Amino acid sequence: MAITAVVALFGLAAGARAATFEPLEIVTKTGVQVFSVEIATTEQEKETGLMYRKELADGKGMLFDFSPEQQVSMWMKNTYISLDMIFIRADGRILRIAENTEPLSTKIIPSMGLAKGVLEVIAGTAQKYGIAPGDRVGHALFNGH
Repeated sequence: MAITAVVALFGLAAGARAATFEPLEIVTKTGVQVFSVEIATTEQEKETGLMYRKELADGKGMLFDFSPEQQVSMWMKNTYISLDMIFIRADGRILRIAENTEPLSTKIIPSMGLAKGVLEVIAGTAQKYGIAPGDRVGHALFNGH
């Protein structure tokens, strides 16, 4: 989840609106993997992210829009499920992957470079599908789409 000054709201409004999903593709060395992702664009959506959820289905995820490209820091506070966090550059290339994050941890997970987006998926997804830094993400958020 994105770290910001206001995390006390606990995402009450996020639960009140119906989630809309968009397709996102990742082109790996072994093929194309398609995901259905929620988009987090507002500060409140980015602060809340996947907090308080008890499950996340394979093939689902959340894409955080951090336009313009910048150093990004995430954490797992109030997040009950382990995730893979995929940091994505403006050109759609994967910068870095933080795999199997620790639930409920307040440890900072940095992008380690400029990122325009972060895709959160269930832990083990990157290994399962062979997703690696340098792979291309296809979505309207990224220039390379």
